[in-house]
Amino acid sequence: MAKQLFIVLLVAGVAGGVYFALNYEVQTHYENGKLAYVKIAAKGARPDGGGGDQAAAPARPTFRIATFNLGRLDEYKLANLRVSDVLVHFVPRFELVAVQGIRGKNQGVLARLVEQINAASGRTFNFATCPTQQRDAIEHYSAFLFDSTRIEVDRTTVHFVEDRLGRFRTKPLVGAFRARGPDPAEAFTFTLINVETDPDRAAAELDLLADVYRAVREDGRNEDDIILLGDLQSDDAHLGRLGNLLGVAPLLSGAPTTVRGTQLLDNILLDRRATCEFGGRVEVVDMMREFDLTAPGAIEVSDHLPVWAEFSCYEGGQPGHAAAEPPK
Repeated sequence: MAKQLFIVLLVAGVAGGVYFALNYEVQTHYENGKLAYVKIAAKGARPDGGGGDQAAAPARPTFRIATFNLGRLDEYKLANLRVSDVLVHFVPRFELVAVQGIRGKNQGVLARLVEQINAASGRTFNFATCPTQQRDAIEHYSAFLFDSTRIEVDRTTVHFVEDRLGRFRTKPLVGAFRARGPDPAEAFTFTLINVETDPDRAAAELDLLADVYRAVREDGRNEDDIILLGDLQSDDAHLGRLGNLLGVAPLLSGAPTTVRGTQLLDNILLDRRATCEFGGRVEVVDMMREFDLTAPGAIEVSDHLPVWAEFSCYEGGQPGHAAAEPPK
């Protein structure tokens, strides 16, 4: 009896295995080079669950913009292999990164960081900051890092905000960009305002940033997609006059952006009425989990966590919309 039961179970198991092999497949999904999840699906089925006889809809091209306060990045800090290893593997996850906390009398640390990123990733990153940074002896400044195959910059627009009265400890950095890939007439164009707010004067500087946002929006270039991002030293509920701009709102709310997990200091703000290219996805990067770091190890890189958001490469969020005046 036991032998007969064993034979029945064996035949059933073999038949089940054959049926599975003929009708189903195991799909593995990877993110950032790591196994994210495993899915069993009917053979011929699309990832979205549709049937195999239907043509798969083309994926909408998107790209990611991040902001990251690098916590006083100078030549000495970049020479720390633990720090540089994290940065060269972090930056290529995005197409454009607004960075704050650069220290130095010249742009050498940026050049070396980009060299290391490209050597490790095989990508073609470049950087942009105000060309007068060296001439004006500004030693604490911000910059943009970007993949030049996916993003182009109009370097004639890259400048520090005029601040003759010295009201900003770190002058906001402005630059105009366009997504590469779509026809230039349809590609998403946008202007970024990269900010690093002084923690000792946060309230005053946040009020001033409202004026900066208006000035950039009304600079005569007719660009309606103005994105302000960086270290605001304040959560989404305490942005002063910046938070009262009509239609302009922070994308991140209720999520800490420090390694210690105690404060929301970094954010991305835009006018949702104008910037419909924003796809609705915004996240904080958990550096400890992503790079297997201890809290002290993460703080060695920065005590801030990066924030990123995803955008369509097309003006208006889909093909067929005419873009604004493109970067030159």
